[in-house]
Order: sequence, then structure tokens, then C-alpha cells
Amino acid sequence: MSDATLFDRDLLAHPSIEVAPLLLGARLTSTIDGERVVVELTEVEAYQGADDPGSHAYRGRTARNEVMFGEAGHLYVYFTYGMHWCANIVTDRPGVASGILLRGGRVVAGLEAARRRRPAARTDRDLARGPARLASALGIDSAQLGHDVALPPVRLEVGTPLDPAVISTGPRVGVAGQGGDPVAFPWRFWITGDAGVSVYRPAAPRRRGEGRRVRQ
Repeated sequence: MSDATLFDRDLLAHPSIEVAPLLLGARLTSTIDGERVVVELTEVEAYQGADDPGSHAYRGRTARNEVMFGEAGHLYVYFTYGMHWCANIVTDRPGVASGILLRGGRVVAGLEAARRRRPAARTDRDLARGPARLASALGIDSAQLGHDVALPPVRLEVGTPLDPAVISTGPRVGVAGQGGDPVAFPWRFWITGDAGVSVYRPAAPRRRGEGRRVRQ
């Protein structure tokens, strides 16, 4: 990431698959409960609302996903598996549900605070490697649902885009595409070889009678 950092809402006001690679190397700074932590993003996933069976907004607007239909640059935070928070940045124009899941990163400031929030992490590499870990390291939970990342306590700073040569793309983690084919949606983007990238796991096959799973 370059030394010159900024927040550009116009940059985010485009479809998530266009914005996602531009967020690699960007930084999120949280100052929550008096503790400052900075995470540099290494891995993200794009979700495209009504056009994407993996998205929480695939079946339309609800009280849960309302934020995704709003202005770009706000946080969509959700609870998963009854124990973890995950964070997305809303993209595209109002009325179009488009978002980017923050899948992985490296803690570049506030290590002690991140370690306290993530006592189960075996190494610093694991502090923000995965969406639930990243949100936990930053102290993000339901209180930040709808938060504008142009402002404290959670701010996004996007520097010069990375060279496309250092960016990899592939299927999203644990998400099947149309007809169960994950390759149909190669919308995960990551910095090639970076230690902050999570482990890829394909979607588990559904058993008869199971409903569709979403992992965003």
C-alpha cells in the first residue's frame, strides 16, 4: 500500500467484482474501546445480490440485509454459525445489493490489542486470516452494522491499486455457484502468496432435503 491513503466513495460505487481487487492492500483502522488496530487487506470476496445465489440479498430485501441496498461505503455485518461476526463493505449504487466480504488480512498496527481479542490465535499470522478472525481482531460486531467507513471508529483507506500481476482470483470459500458449480463464480481475490490469505475450502455437497447455504 502506498503512503498516500484516502477514502473515495466513488471508487466503491461500482459492482463488487470491479471494486474487490482494488481493496487488496487497503487498510481498515478501528479504534474501539480505546484500542487501535490496523489491518491490511489480503483477501476479499465479491457478492452480487440478485444475480448471485451465494449472496444474502439473492432473494430480495429484508430487515437483515437492508444495509446492502444502501449507499456504498457502509459496513454490512452479520452473525454466522451462532458465534462469529463477519464484515462486508457495501458497493455499487443505492438500490443494488452488492458487497465485498473482508476475508483476510494482516495486522500491521495494534498487535497487542488484536492478540487480546484473538487469544486462540497460535501465531500473529492467524490474527486476521479468515473473515471472522478479521472482524474479531478489529473489534467489529453488530454495533458497526451500517457504519460509514469514511468515519471513525472504523475507517477504510485505499492507496494505489496493486499490480494485477500479484493478484490471484478463484472460487469463493465454501460457496457453490449456480447448479452447485463454484467455478461459475470465481469472485475471490487475494494477494498471491501472502501469509494473511485463508485456506481455500470448496462448498460442501448438499444432502437431500438441505436448504441452500450462503457463506457471505
